[in-house]
Amino acid sequence: MPTQLPCCRLSDGELLNDYFRPVRIICIGRNYADHAKEMGHDPAREAPFFFFKPITALARDGAFVLPSYSQEVHHELELLVAVDQGGRNLTEQQARQCVAGFGIGLDMTCRDIQRQAKEAGRPWELAKGFDGSAPCSPIAQGTINDLARLGTMTLRKNGAIVQQGHWRDMIWSVPELLQRISRYVALQPGDLIFTGTPAGVGPVVAGDLLEATMEGFPKSLRLQITKDSI
Repeated sequence: MPTQLPCCRLSDGELLNDYFRPVRIICIGRNYADHAKEMGHDPAREAPFFFFKPITALARDGAFVLPSYSQEVHHELELLVAVDQGGRNLTEQQARQCVAGFGIGLDMTCRDIQRQAKEAGRPWELAKGFDGSAPCSPIAQGTINDLARLGTMTLRKNGAIVQQGHWRDMIWSVPELLQRISRYVALQPGDLIFTGTPAGVGPVVAGDLLEATMEGFPKSLRLQITKDSI
């Protein structure tokens, strides 16, 4: 699995590096009210929760291999935030300064395995942390102020729109999310944050073609869904 993501330009500024090298993947749960509702949860502004994916979950454009142990794999479209500064118990201003760039990604989820784990009171690792479960676009370098350049995220499956959302509809803003994470773990340069998914999550099957785009973002993310050959 690759452990770096190519960088691209979001503004006219020069690139500092050719690659962003993630060291950790942190995912935010239930950060859009419409998604909370579709999953049967209260959309009130509860404290955000987060979980981790291993670095082996990182993947780029290409083929996404369905895990053989799951019969219900869902797509979850998300805005990504790249971090290049660290710290614990950050202030809002410090959190804003941590932002190094943005991307789009998919939190691929074995929904049936997640459901079984919830019912048994067990962790979700097999549902969320399998190899290739975090496909990512290139990272466009930019500060928190550059977020205003970005608009609606769209996911198409076989050409049809299946998921759309705007980062302005997040329950918790990017600085608030970074502050919250830093209460529990020190943010590190190289952290890659999946900021939550809007409504419209749904299943994929072998043969599907996914394409994720975002207004104002220079690259797309394309995935061909395939079966596990093992």
